[in-house]
Amino acid sequence: MSTTPSFDTAIVGAGFTGLVAALRLAQQGKKVVVLESDHTPGGLAGTFDFDDGVRIEKFYHHWFNNDAYVPKLVEELGLQDLILTLPSRTGMYYNGRLWKLSTPLDVLRFSPLPFIDRIRLGWLVFQVRKVKDWKSIEHLTIREWLEPLCGKKVFELVWEPLIRSKFSVFAEDINAVWFWKKLVLRGSTRDTKGGEQLAYFRGGFGRLAEAIAERVIALGGEIRYGTPVTGATTDGSRITALKTPAGDVQAGNFLLTPSFKIIAKILPDAPRAWLESLERVNYLGNVCLVMELTHSLSDTYWINVNDPGFPFVGVIEHTNLDDSSHYAGRHIVFLSRYLATSDATWSMNDEEYLEYALPHLERMFPAFRREWVKEFRIWRADYAQPVTERGFSSYVPAEETPYENAIISTMAQIYPEDRGTNYAIREGSRVAERLATGRTARGN
Repeated sequence: MSTTPSFDTAIVGAGFTGLVAALRLAQQGKKVVVLESDHTPGGLAGTFDFDDGVRIEKFYHHWFNNDAYVPKLVEELGLQDLILTLPSRTGMYYNGRLWKLSTPLDVLRFSPLPFIDRIRLGWLVFQVRKVKDWKSIEHLTIREWLEPLCGKKVFELVWEPLIRSKFSVFAEDINAVWFWKKLVLRGSTRDTKGGEQLAYFRGGFGRLAEAIAERVIALGGEIRYGTPVTGATTDGSRITALKTPAGDVQAGNFLLTPSFKIIAKILPDAPRAWLESLERVNYLGNVCLVMELTHSLSDTYWINVNDPGFPFVGVIEHTNLDDSSHYAGRHIVFLSRYLATSDATWSMNDEEYLEYALPHLERMFPAFRREWVKEFRIWRADYAQPVTERGFSSYVPAEETPYENAIISTMAQIYPEDRGTNYAIREGSRVAERLATGRTARGN
């Protein structure tokens, strides 16, 4: 076997962190290879085609108008004409009715809350901006921090159902930082009239991932799809090669971007204490039902569902953000559910899951008919959402690994921000610089 590494850097995962890291390294003349188990780039932002050729993400995506890293990269690729900036139309389904909640005036009209509580709900965004040091609230759960700010009624009616839908069995364990960051970001995306502006990449974020991958290849890099990493060869202090079904891949440096759980499986012989730190971080899975409908459900893009018994975090009608004319006149709807992978619904086959989901949709939209579903797909992600419990910053693993030539960069480490394409792009550039300058070992 040759002792000369085949690549300067081998990257595990063709999500946005891995792709952008590969792009930056290739731009510096480094020989880089990306190993991806899926057959397309983009990770959770990857796309698929319905049978009629309509292309859409497997999991819904957009970015906010204050997200700087996505548009900057799009402009660098010369694709800025594909950015769509659109007003967000959001609402809440509560007590059998859909309520608009896109502007401050909508909040004032939300009659299920007493008027004073509507004021408290609207004022909340200004209250959370007073928190300048997020670590000062990291020891609190969302409930412990938020309920005194907005009141018990507002918390129980507006926020608690959404937190339970998002975090399932971990709902009472999430620290306040997660929610604080969400409110701060959302509050800064409003226009002068209080409306929210969102941005989308025409053709889907998977199309953007493909454009990055094409640029990496044009610069001499390699991307190997359908190539899961099953293990690694080490010499004690260094990784010498990654194991794949197609053979070993040697490199001088290594970047691992999947979830901590997957990284632990790749490096089972690493020191036990480090593996336990990876296992300490919990995750929730996500099941996303994507439907191509012949009719629209409503005129709202994002509907949060606050009715008890509705198992989905929301109803996202994508074509109320990006017009249905871009999708052959069809209406694209996402039904998303976060859950533990031990939940019984996780193991349902696709037809069973559709039958499980549609009665809930029929309850929300009495006019809905099953024959509206022209096509559907169901996508599952085992590690879709890191669970940020109290004191998360004290136990989330660092980028460094027990191996001096390997670092990790995952969506759990974006904290205190939540996972998102914008931050994945930021981190990809940052870790690439670290790899390019040889600062992979602890203390460098």
